[in-house]
Amino acid sequence: MDEKYSPKAIESKWQKIWETTKLFKVKEDPDKEKYYLLEMFPYPSGKIHMGHVRNYTIGDVVARYKRMRGFNVLHPMGWDAFGMPAENAAIANNSHPAKWTYENIDTMRSQLKSMGFSYDWDRELATCTPEYYRWEQWLFLKMYEKGMTYRKESFVNWCETCQTVLANEQVEAGMCWRCGKQVRQKKLSQWFFRISDYAEDLLIHCDKLPGWPEKVVTMQKHWIGKSFGAEIHFPIENSDEKITVFTTRQDTVFGATFMCLAPEHPLVLTLSKGTEQEAEVSAFVDRMALQDRSVRAVESYEKEGVFTGAYCINPLTRRKMPIYTANFALMEYGTGAVMSVPAHDQRDFDFAKKYGLDIIIVVKPSDKELDPAAMTEAYTDQGVMVNSGQFDGMDNKKALDEIAAYLDENNLGKKTVNFRLRDWGISRQRYWGAPIPMIHCKECGIVPVPEEDLPIVLPEDANLLEGGKSPLPTLDYFTKTTCPKCGSPDARRETDTMDTFVESSWYYERYCSPHYHDGIFDKAAVDYWMPVDQYIGGVEHAILHLLYSRYYTRVLNDLGLVKYKEPFTRLLTQGMVCKETLSCPEHGFLYPYEAKGSGENRQCTKCGKPVVVGRVEKMSKSKNNVIDPKTLLEKYGADTTRLFCLFAAPPERDLEWSEQGVEGGHRFLNRVWRLVSDWTELTKDAVLFNGNPDELEGDIRDLYKKIHETIKKVTSDIEDRFHFNTAISAVMELVNAMYDADQQKNTPHAPRVMKFAMESVALLLSPMVPHFADELWNILGHSGSVLLESWPSYREDALVKDELVIVVQVNGKLRGRFTANADTDDDALKEKALANEQVQKFINGKPIKKTIVVKKKLVNIVV
Repeated sequence: MDEKYSPKAIESKWQKIWETTKLFKVKEDPDKEKYYLLEMFPYPSGKIHMGHVRNYTIGDVVARYKRMRGFNVLHPMGWDAFGMPAENAAIANNSHPAKWTYENIDTMRSQLKSMGFSYDWDRELATCTPEYYRWEQWLFLKMYEKGMTYRKESFVNWCETCQTVLANEQVEAGMCWRCGKQVRQKKLSQWFFRISDYAEDLLIHCDKLPGWPEKVVTMQKHWIGKSFGAEIHFPIENSDEKITVFTTRQDTVFGATFMCLAPEHPLVLTLSKGTEQEAEVSAFVDRMALQDRSVRAVESYEKEGVFTGAYCINPLTRRKMPIYTANFALMEYGTGAVMSVPAHDQRDFDFAKKYGLDIIIVVKPSDKELDPAAMTEAYTDQGVMVNSGQFDGMDNKKALDEIAAYLDENNLGKKTVNFRLRDWGISRQRYWGAPIPMIHCKECGIVPVPEEDLPIVLPEDANLLEGGKSPLPTLDYFTKTTCPKCGSPDARRETDTMDTFVESSWYYERYCSPHYHDGIFDKAAVDYWMPVDQYIGGVEHAILHLLYSRYYTRVLNDLGLVKYKEPFTRLLTQGMVCKETLSCPEHGFLYPYEAKGSGENRQCTKCGKPVVVGRVEKMSKSKNNVIDPKTLLEKYGADTTRLFCLFAAPPERDLEWSEQGVEGGHRFLNRVWRLVSDWTELTKDAVLFNGNPDELEGDIRDLYKKIHETIKKVTSDIEDRFHFNTAISAVMELVNAMYDADQQKNTPHAPRVMKFAMESVALLLSPMVPHFADELWNILGHSGSVLLESWPSYREDALVKDELVIVVQVNGKLRGRFTANADTDDDALKEKALANEQVQKFINGKPIKKTIVVKKKLVNIVV
């Protein structure tokens, strides 16, 4: 055994062995219980960052642990390789998206392998390959056959610079999340998936995800957004048309004094046409098209709007109501029309005050009257109905059902349920994505591509146009085709590509049989492996990716391709990796290596000025507070890097970067290495001791019991809570105990117990620091990897404590402690507590009312 721990040599050695022996390769085995462990696959940006390292280290620990527990573990890796980031990066680097992506995949694969992750690389997939998106296109056709997908015109977030549609989440303060340029609303023909058809089922099953974090389930529920209310029809004056609104406050309909339409509502320009307001309305609509129209953004805007010149009629009061277009009305909620009741909705109240509109009270407190002229804010609490015709005097909550019934009976509306969830627009006017397999024919309209013509291959030799525009519409060899229905030679292919969320919504099924050619996947393999037992990824994907994956699984279920509805049984959303920011007054944010010194006394290496140490924030390239994993690998090795990521914080919490923490992990591994080096010769011929602890004495007996305590603790921490930090801490305590027993080398059974201790340490640490553990395992006389061994078990009789620490309280406050044998009875414990000198000071001669013993843990003396 080398005297010095050399991580580079050890890690390189074992990575070659693992790859040569195909240690992580797995296949279906009906005789073994399966365990599917999956981390969210990365976008191939070209460099793994500390967030990747932490995420994948957490997953690797679980995968290795479960394998040692006898499970047949599937642990795959691949690449979420399509999308706008590749295009933008290619433009910035004067490259092609395909070339950029494939080169990055090669780089990142090598980086991940250098971390020692136990991936079955034979299952690797990249979503940008025709072998993968062929089946995505096939599923699109199946969905089209079933009416699950459709095309319609709709307003979308449009980035002129990137020439594509953006989801609301990709619009930040009205700007594109990638290029930082203004986003506007644009009406385009888009392809949609009918995810709203599954809204109720998706919501119901939120309560059937016990293995998910509560905060994520809550976010899913909120995004689906079920509301109970009523549809009410407001006839437009001098027209046969009606405006239908959805409201959860039909009890306030008698107080509706004006109507607000979203600027994108199709009636807005129609109603104002030919009126004095036409130019003003058109200008307002154009201005709103340049604003961020997300719910979050709209809530922060000052309320404003423009009168359209038209009126509608309140169906219950027959009141003539002016119709406005307003910035707070959204097409994505309800019908895009808002029945405005200023007395009982704050937005409506602010709007009415600004534009001098009527305020009518229809719900008042039971104990006082309200004066509209004196109101400074809307009254939104529960109360009694007034100014509401036959419903006067009724409790407003009870009136909800009564009014809904009245609307239904008189054909004025109906009781209904609304969902916030809208159909998923999947069209992207981008090049680097999966082509949508549809054909446009002048005679036949929209025609699906025949299945036998799949895949429709994205031409990887095409170059992006100026500004990143998609070249697909300009490529005759791609767009020109024959209509499969009528044979017309003038048909054209669809040039929109699919949203990249589509690829990530089913990749976990494809991992089950990534090289299967006869279908989207091998059903037998999917039946064996799915659903995913443990999914791990960032909370930033808690809404859309997870929701779309749940939706896609339901589609596959309805098509008879899978037997389950939920793709992920358990979910872990790990915290972020954070670090303090460093900045220089002259050079702005600095990388850690650009500051010399320590603590608050750091200087900029560029100009020598004092460095400002900022708050701890998520590692971000924009703030330069990043640590390159490559630096850690070169200095400390993969195992130390892994150990720090696991030890610094529980996985669900944010991890704060600490150079001292990394150093501490490295010192610990060196300490274990030295201990094994010191004992190797003495224990090489020893037979493991794993008998009754009563056969041992002194420190060796204590060490033996500590081994079993540690095995139990580490097993519990990994199995029940994924608290790797406390598991590692327990092993550190065991190593301390091993050093304490170092003076007992010549006592009976010492080599046998110490060998058992060293092997236990190797086994317990193996999921966390696998190269280190495999090397120790071989040094201790074994061949092959620790991963092929069973997880260690503990003896119950070794967990029995010889002595108890008894806490003593006087009137409920801690006043002392003492030790006692485990078999000491309660009366003897009371006597020892009362005799304790420290306790006597607090009793101070006062009469004792009673003495209580709690489970041989605590004695409480009441005086």
